[in-house]
Amino acid sequence: MVSAQDRNVLRVMTWNIHGGIGPDGQFSLERITATVARHDPDIVALQEVDSRRLGRGARSPFELLREAVGEHGIEAKSISTADGDYGQMLVSRCPFVTTEIHDITHADREPRRAIETEVFCGQGKLRVVATHFGLNLAERRTQAKRLVAIARRHTAPTVMLGDFNDWFWPGSLRHALKHELPGRTRHATFPSWCPVLRLDRIFCWPPEILKHSFVDRGAWRVSDHLPVIADIVVE
Repeated sequence: MVSAQDRNVLRVMTWNIHGGIGPDGQFSLERITATVARHDPDIVALQEVDSRRLGRGARSPFELLREAVGEHGIEAKSISTADGDYGQMLVSRCPFVTTEIHDITHADREPRRAIETEVFCGQGKLRVVATHFGLNLAERRTQAKRLVAIARRHTAPTVMLGDFNDWFWPGSLRHALKHELPGRTRHATFPSWCPVLRLDRIFCWPPEILKHSFVDRGAWRVSDHLPVIADIVVE
């Protein structure tokens, strides 16, 4: 096991926060931020950030989560209405060097995005891709092809993380990405109260940079997904 306090280790985390609503039906961003803070991550990818249920004048969860989690943030809002916004975000203690938001929407399905950025820390440079795949099998296959093309550009050690909604093993995302991002986590994350599906993943290249990973089982009261946390060595 590698300590996240080591100088050449970055701790990354991915979590579908279900709009801040736990299985108990309670909305609480405070529970989200407390769970994240418990693991002290350097980089956090959050999916299903949702401001549409808040009243007029309330501060956006995108803004509140960025302030609570890290100094630098990127938002990828896939749905924007008069009631608010819905999407994902990437938050980091380290500055972003370059950033591109890819539209990976499939046909008439719900809009989906992938955030690609380079993060510069004292240890070096890390390429990070954060995403949230769709629920339809054909949709996910199209999105996996897009992600393979993005992953193929090995300009720096690469981490791809998010909610991939992938529960089919034959022809799955794992198979699609195994050559470009051979390192991966294998934790069941959904449903959080009795996790059996490995929907939330962290992939990486080269594989040896992934030194340790785990889920926070204590977060089952906070969201319907468990967060995945990994320690990444960056030389």
